[in-house]
Amino acid sequence: MHKPNRKVALGNEAIARGLVEADVNVVTGYPGTPSSEIIPEIIALKKEFALNTYVEWSVNEKVAFEVALAASWARKRAAVTMKQVGLNVASDPLLNSAYSGVVGGLLLIVCDDPGAYSSQTEQDTRLFALFAKIPVFDPATPRQAKELIAAAFELSEKYRIPVILRSSLRVSHARQNISLEPIIHSARHANFVKDPTHWAATPRLRVQLHQELNDKLARIEQEFETSQFNFEIQNAGFEIGPAAFKNRKAESKKRKAKNKNRKFPLGILAAGVPAATAQELLQEFDAPIPLLQISTVYPLPQKRVAEFLASCERVLVLEEPDAAMETQLPDRRAVLGRLDGTIPNAGELTPDVIAPILARLLRQAGLLPETTESALPAWHSALEDLKLPARGPRLCPGCGHRSAFYTIRRTFPGAFYTSDIGCYTLGINLRAVDTVVDMGAAITIASGLYQAYRLDNKTKPIVATIGDSTFIHSGVTGLANAVHTGARFILVILDNSTTAMTGFQPTAHQTQLADGTEGARVGIPDLARACGVKFLRTADPYELDAFQHILKQADEFTRAPDGGIAVIIAQRPCVLNDRSPIDAQPIRVEVTDECDGCKYCLVAFECPALVMNVKTNKVEINYQTCVDCGQCIDSCYKGFIVESKPMTILELAEKVGSEKGQVA
Repeated sequence: MHKPNRKVALGNEAIARGLVEADVNVVTGYPGTPSSEIIPEIIALKKEFALNTYVEWSVNEKVAFEVALAASWARKRAAVTMKQVGLNVASDPLLNSAYSGVVGGLLLIVCDDPGAYSSQTEQDTRLFALFAKIPVFDPATPRQAKELIAAAFELSEKYRIPVILRSSLRVSHARQNISLEPIIHSARHANFVKDPTHWAATPRLRVQLHQELNDKLARIEQEFETSQFNFEIQNAGFEIGPAAFKNRKAESKKRKAKNKNRKFPLGILAAGVPAATAQELLQEFDAPIPLLQISTVYPLPQKRVAEFLASCERVLVLEEPDAAMETQLPDRRAVLGRLDGTIPNAGELTPDVIAPILARLLRQAGLLPETTESALPAWHSALEDLKLPARGPRLCPGCGHRSAFYTIRRTFPGAFYTSDIGCYTLGINLRAVDTVVDMGAAITIASGLYQAYRLDNKTKPIVATIGDSTFIHSGVTGLANAVHTGARFILVILDNSTTAMTGFQPTAHQTQLADGTEGARVGIPDLARACGVKFLRTADPYELDAFQHILKQADEFTRAPDGGIAVIIAQRPCVLNDRSPIDAQPIRVEVTDECDGCKYCLVAFECPALVMNVKTNKVEINYQTCVDCGQCIDSCYKGFIVESKPMTILELAEKVGSEKGQVA
């Protein structure tokens, strides 16, 4: 018998391994936390095993889904990755594909962000699946995520329907021991069969396809009733126990026979990460209640769930970030969850959220002494005891975006600042960002503000900022619309030559493709000109005076009788990805003794390398984080930050050593 190798893997690495072991042929996606590590791991496995697999970072999620869908229609197994808000962008082809169906298995991997740690919404992909009428799997651990992939592909091909694997932050970024099964290649040749009545169905035929979709979902629900990925466990008191998948059905029958006329005072119905959290808490409480974990959240196996509900007096539903399972329950009279307020209606269900709720319910059921504490994990109190200072996210030292925002606000202090999704969202710290909606909205919100004030015969200076990757993702259409409708504002495209926030993925503005090979470059200036832009300049935001001069020229153009939208490309590589421009001309700085601690530089420029010495009440340079960009010189209007003379290694060591324990 084959004994698989094992490896401790990141959740996204486990997902990638599962895709490769399932013999995926095409993988596409757009980077977005917490999904970004899947495609790089696919590329690594492709190189390691010399796989004939096509992988791409697409320009947006809609494009990624459609490329994968076409591959599926050609009988290839395909997967597409994105984060939960990316699903909004891909929704049009996704809903259509539920009707048209697939041929080769099509798996959509969407990584949710409960708690909205790096997202503009906390939306639940599982509820999106209900709306789209697409089956969804909800793993609780990295290992389960990997195990579900093969089943998802088989389900997709059996019913000719796309399937969603909903991961989440705590699955994608957790680590767990996984098995490494053999990677087997199959001879799956491309073969697209032309059938316009199906692939290009008319509205009348769409109604028939909708009926067929409903029939598919009914059959899938029946299949989910006996799925090995839905199982009941018992921590104490009854003979259920966490059995292997193949034994769970038999164990469940034994439990039913033994407790035929007995109801548990409390049970837990759970899915995803809260299921794993609840299992750990039940072990800590030593609570003799059952937990039914559902991995096939939609369509919900109603008979299996109804049977579990009937065996308990009350059932606590644990899922995040919303009530996807709870909403599907036809009878919720004995159900406790988000809908009745037992569980908070927003936010991540971390152990410190679930523990006190579970402890209270166990006490009410007489299963826990009143004196028992809520079993908060040990790390919770340990972290609180550290009393760490709260620090929000900031742009990195040397980031060109900081220089751009600093100059924009200095040039147009009363302007409206519309911005977008990416590192540059942090321009809000420099008070140069007023609005953030979604990818590409910097341009369309600026256009809408202009048109609103134009109706009142008023003008307001408007500066929109958007990243290079985001501009290609969804900014081009907004710019074309703004030019066409006669809007007037300044658009600053912050070009740092990478998709920095999600892990330095290449953009279409570069020639490098996802796997490191060379492709064609899509020039941002060419796209702007093609949209009808007449004023187009490229500038280095490090050259503050020159950049300000171009901003003023752009403002004049927006006000000129024959003017319009002015586009400035602020071009400076991300210092974390390519610091060669700084290394070619480093500028070491120091703060003079005249510093009076006014903190203007800390607030107006907010570079992490500028710190306040609480003992001397003066600003100092933290040379451990300073990158020698010299940009902060201009941030002190009193002239107390100056270029310093070169230090010897010994002097630098003494300087750094003297700072320890003094910097706050």
